[in-house]
Amino acid sequence: MKDLKSYVRTIPDFPKEGIMFRDVTTLFGNPAAFRHAVDALAAPFKHDRIDKVAGIEARGFILAGAVAHRLSAGFVPIRKEGKLPHQTLSEGYVLEYGEATLEMHLDAFEPGERILLVDDLLATGGTAVAALSLLERLGGDVIGCSFIIDLPDLGGREKLEAMGEKVVTLVEFDGD
Repeated sequence: MKDLKSYVRTIPDFPKEGIMFRDVTTLFGNPAAFRHAVDALAAPFKHDRIDKVAGIEARGFILAGAVAHRLSAGFVPIRKEGKLPHQTLSEGYVLEYGEATLEMHLDAFEPGERILLVDDLLATGGTAVAALSLLERLGGDVIGCSFIIDLPDLGGREKLEAMGEKVVTLVEFDGD
């Protein structure tokens, strides 16, 4: 198989001018690349008894559901504000190009359950930090974080590692 990086499409100036959007839908569309990415995101945690895999809306859902299946774990959706139908806990955060709020159901898991956080991309770490806050506020034992893409120039990995998190990424892109 080719390097996973070759399956990621770059779209300049999306969602705003100056942003180089790293589109993983092209990777998802290739069965071998998708399978390889899911297996590589799950492999470092296969002996860690993961109870739940939390995925951040939207591309993180696709990955986290598949990783949860691979690890025989449950799935926890972390969604944008106003999208979940039951009682939620909220956490605001700053994006590279704005502000947003994440929510999770109050009954998404039991306190003490072992959780892996999964998303497609790690940039500044703001979204991941907000998701980790939600998981920890409900008593989750976060075992680690897995991402397909790391944008190391934006410092997200360092931020998560400084919080004591194990961080797994599959490919890096320089710049933003």
